Amino acid sequence: MALLLRSRIRTTVILSILVLCLTATTVNRAGTASDSTLSRFVVELEAGPVWQTRNDVQIPNNETGTRFSLVDLVGSGPLPAARLYILWNISDRHGLRLLLAPFSYTKSGQFTSTVNFAGETFQPGVPTDATYKFNSWRLSYRYNVYRGSDWCWWIGFTAKLRDAKIQLEQQGKSAAKTDLGFVPLLHVAGQVRLGSEWSAVLDIDGLAGGPGRAVDASLKLYYDLNSSWSLAAGYRTVEGGADVEEVYNFAWLHYATVSVEYQF
Repeated sequence: MALLLRSRIRTTVILSILVLCLTATTVNRAGTASDSTLSRFVVELEAGPVWQTRNDVQIPNNETGTRFSLVDLVGSGPLPAARLYILWNISDRHGLRLLLAPFSYTKSGQFTSTVNFAGETFQPGVPTDATYKFNSWRLSYRYNVYRGSDWCWWIGFTAKLRDAKIQLEQQGKSAAKTDLGFVPLLHVAGQVRLGSEWSAVLDIDGLAGGPGRAVDASLKLYYDLNSSWSLAAGYRTVEGGADVEEVYNFAWLHYATVSVEYQF
């Protein structure tokens, strides 16, 4: 486990260097790139529909479990989702960001073949309730590595607490697998000013290597209503999963997002 963690940390460091080399140059959402005074706190509420184009499951991840698709079972969506960001600019260079991103659904469908899941057998052609939960609670440290007249880049690390659950229910029969664990992620964020009121923001938390991966990336366009309030719209993708002895689960989610942001 220690070797795996060190391998993941090395991977995140290498990715961060590559990102900086490729971009070679956002402004914090709390002010323009040329403005030396930043708002101390920024709160952003994001919401919108989500579609799943992949959600493959096998529990346990051996010959006793059946690999199946939750997309085939319950459909791709859309599904509702929301998240809350709270950013604290400790100084012009250093910041902390808290993310609360709950996501879960329970929907019904029917299997086309027999499925063995978490020690239970589920029959085809029978109404089956599927619950998928993937809550994400994160704390990120961000360092402002570049701040110019139009561009600014932040880089840091994110401590993610993953609260996951997959459950099937069929005619009084139920089986579930839960997972609560810590995941270290690389954080990269950038913004470019497109005028006095418009800006575009790229935001990524990600990790690759070992038996799994996790990527949460968004690209959003912001419009400043005034010095305190902003509106935004954009696209977010969340992709990843794990291939370990107990669990195989890889999902790919696509969000159409709208946000309201307040700075003070």
